[in-house]
Amino acid sequence: MQLANKVVIVTGGASGIGGAISRVLVARGAKVVAVDVNGEAGTTLKGDLGGDVQFLLGDVSDKAVAAAAVELASETYGGLDALVNNAHASRQAMFNDLTEDEWELSFNTGFRATRQFMAAAYPLLAVNGGSVVNFGSGSAMVGQMTQAAYASAKEAIRGLSRVTANEWAKDNIRVNVVSPMALTDGVKAWSEAFPQMYQDSLAKVPLGRFGDPEEDVAPIVAFLVSDDSRYMTGQTLMADGGANKLY
Repeated sequence: MQLANKVVIVTGGASGIGGAISRVLVARGAKVVAVDVNGEAGTTLKGDLGGDVQFLLGDVSDKAVAAAAVELASETYGGLDALVNNAHASRQAMFNDLTEDEWELSFNTGFRATRQFMAAAYPLLAVNGGSVVNFGSGSAMVGQMTQAAYASAKEAIRGLSRVTANEWAKDNIRVNVVSPMALTDGVKAWSEAFPQMYQDSLAKVPLGRFGDPEEDVAPIVAFLVSDDSRYMTGQTLMADGGANKLY
């Protein structure tokens, strides 16, 4: 599977799962615009990947950042072939303890950012067709405790993805969702804060481990960006070691 000269925007694309996605896409031939609030990680990514990546420092909840990312892709690489909406910040707490600010954080960086980047990317994606990869979560599908704000935003993203998969099919734009279970820094912090929940989650993974962002999750995103998945849209792919099955 090669991605020669495909131009891809990756939100949260400098570190964690997003950083792994950016690196794998470039390794397979793509040009990447990575958007992130982590300037240090962005500088490192740019230093490692050179001209194959452009780094945009910005908050994905800001509509202007979405427009700037699309403009950067167009001006630097001549167009846009795919959008990966990976970024999402959230805090875990029981439903009754969640504050309004915590609800807004999850929806602004998750659902709102996804919607705004999709709207900004659509005109360029519609030129030659393309791919949108959004992110869901198994915690939303099973109703995991302490995840109300995160799960709600993730299911809103999946609903939006199904609708736009239908509406944008006429433009040959595919919209799919990846639901990963990966050992990121955020998961490590969660495992320390809620060790029993972490162990319970791990015990439900048939393959017996949390995934590696670069080896287990990023290649699935690369597949959805590539032409190999050109007949897939509106789907949720579970990159979770078999923990959750969709029927």
